[in-house]
Order: sequence, then structure tokens, then C-alpha cells
Amino acid sequence: MSTTIDVPESSNVVKGKAVLVAPQRAGGWKKGIAIVDFILRLGAIAASLGAAATMGMSDQTLPFFTQFFQFEASYDSFSAFQFFVITMALVAGYLVLSLPFSIVTIIRPHAPGPRLFLIILDTVFLTLATASAASAAAIVYLAHNGNQDSNWLAICNQFGDFCAQTSGAVVSSLVAVVIFVLLIVMSALALKKP
Repeated sequence: MSTTIDVPESSNVVKGKAVLVAPQRAGGWKKGIAIVDFILRLGAIAASLGAAATMGMSDQTLPFFTQFFQFEASYDSFSAFQFFVITMALVAGYLVLSLPFSIVTIIRPHAPGPRLFLIILDTVFLTLATASAASAAAIVYLAHNGNQDSNWLAICNQFGDFCAQTSGAVVSSLVAVVIFVLLIVMSALALKKP
């Protein structure tokens, strides 16, 4: 035996269809930051590859007396320049490998994992790029000005093309360093809660 109870509906209730609206996630600006991040990474790749290639191809030979007696300036004559070429090539390689993670941050701008991964590795490679740029800048400065206290002679009067190439490489690496700083600041802003 079952009992049915009828409950009449109130006439005050308005019947209709409910519309479900997906909540808007705050932080659409994070996608904009992710797009700028990707573009800056492309610029940093160009700057670091340009720095490594320019320094790696810097070479000048002064023609003197005979073919057997010549003065040559090359990047591999200086260990700081060798460190610079290797480090800037590593930085460029890292930036190429970081592009897929940057694309993930465009697709999923609210995911903190890829952004945190990028900010940690960007900091490591910023340190490498800064160290190599600073060491190369010190040698370029000595090549331009010399140092009277330690009897270093300025060689840029004789090796003008070599000095121009190495100076250009250092400037290009410093551009990459500035881009890295911007990438880290933007990543920190994007990690901020909305």
C-alpha cells in the first residue's frame, strides 16, 4: 500500500527556462602577456644567435712583411670570448626549446605550471648570459682602451674590424639580457593571482 500526497504549486512561482552562463575568468590580460612573451623570445633568439655568430666569426689578420710573419686577432685567442660564444649558443638553444612552453602559456594562460617552469629557467639563463656578456665586455674594453698599470696595449687601432665585430656581439648579448629581464618580470606578473 502506498500513499500519494499531492502538493499544489503556488501561483507566485514563475516557470521558465534557466540559462547557464559560464563564469568569465578574470585575467584576459594574461593571454596578452603570453603572446608578448612568445614574441620577446623570438627576439631574444635572434639577439643571442647573432651575438654568438658575430663573435664566432670575428677574425682579422694584419698583412705585414711576409706571409709567414702576420699578426692575427681571433675570438679563440681569448678564453672569455670562447666562453661567450659557447654560452650565447646555449642561451639561444634554450630559447628555442622554451618556445613550446611559451605556446602552452598562450593556450592556457591561467596554468601556473609552465609559467613557473619558464621563470625558473629564464633566471638561470639570464645569469649565464649576463656573466658571458660581462666577461666579453671587459675584454672588449681592454682591447679599446688598454690598461697602463698592467701593460695591456689597446689593439683596436690596428685591429679595427675585429674590435667592431666583438663590440657588436657584446651589444647584441646585452639586448638578449634586457629581453630576459623583461621575460622574467612579465612571468612574475602573470603568476600573480587575478
